[in-house]
Amino acid sequence: MPMTIDILKARILIVDDQAANVQLLEQLLHDVGYTQVTSTMKPEEVCALHRKNAFDVILLDLQMPVMDGFQVMEGLKTSIADDYLPVIVLTAQPGHKLRALAAGAKDFISKPFDLVEVKTRIHNMLEVRLLYRKLADYNKELEATVAERTAELRESEARYRSLTELASDWYWEQDENGHFTKVSGPVLEMLGIQVEPLRGEVAATPGGDWNEAERAKLRATIANREPFLDFVFHRVAEDGSKQTFQVSGEPMFNSRSRFVGYRGIGVELTSNA
Repeated sequence: MPMTIDILKARILIVDDQAANVQLLEQLLHDVGYTQVTSTMKPEEVCALHRKNAFDVILLDLQMPVMDGFQVMEGLKTSIADDYLPVIVLTAQPGHKLRALAAGAKDFISKPFDLVEVKTRIHNMLEVRLLYRKLADYNKELEATVAERTAELRESEARYRSLTELASDWYWEQDENGHFTKVSGPVLEMLGIQVEPLRGEVAATPGGDWNEAERAKLRATIANREPFLDFVFHRVAEDGSKQTFQVSGEPMFNSRSRFVGYRGIGVELTSNA
C-alpha cells in the first residue's frame, strides 16, 4: 500500500552509546525494510544531524555520557523550526518514561528490547508522523489556493469595475445613511456633488430642480432595501438645461447581513439646453 511504502522510506536516526544496541536496532530496521537508517553514538551530534536530515523519527537512549537524552530533547526543541518533536526514547528505567513524555517525547521503548514492541511502536509513530506531514502539506496547499482564488477575485472585480466604468457614466457607492462614499466618473459635475477638502468625504450639494415625485419613489425603494434597474429621473439644471439620468443600484450587506449601503451605476441620457 502507498502508506506502507512511504513509511519504509522514512528517515530514522538511532542514538545510543552502546554499540550492541545500535547494531541490534539497525539490523531489525533493515530486516523490516526501512531504507534510510542512520545512527550515532555521540548525542552531541544529534541536533546538527537532525537539522541536516530532518529525521521522521529519532530513537533516543536516555542514559548516555556527555549529554543524556533529556538534554538532547531540550536542544532539539531550540534548534528545529518544526514544533513536532519526533522522538521515541529508549530506557530501562520505568520512572523515566513519564518524565520523557512530559519533556516532549512521543513514545518510549523499554529495555531490554522486545522486538515486536520495537517494530510496532516505530511503525505507529511513523504512521502518525506521515499523517501529520500530509496535513501540514494540505494546509499549505489550501492557503496557497485561497491566496490564488483571492487574487483571481480581486482581478475579476477590477475587470468588472473597468467594464462598468466603460458601460456607464459613473459608478457610485453610498453608506447606510445615504452619503456618497465612492464615485467614479463625471457624476460630481453632473449631479452637483463635491468633495469636502477637510474631511475628504463625498457629499451632495443642492443644484437645479429635481422631479420630486421621481426622487420620492427612488427614496422609497432605497428605504425598503430593494434593488432598482434603469430607474429614470429628471432635473432642470441651474442654467435652465433639462437633464435625464438613468441609474441602477443594489443594496450592500456585510457578513452579518447588516445593511451597509448601496452601490450602482448611472448614465446621463440627455442634456438639452
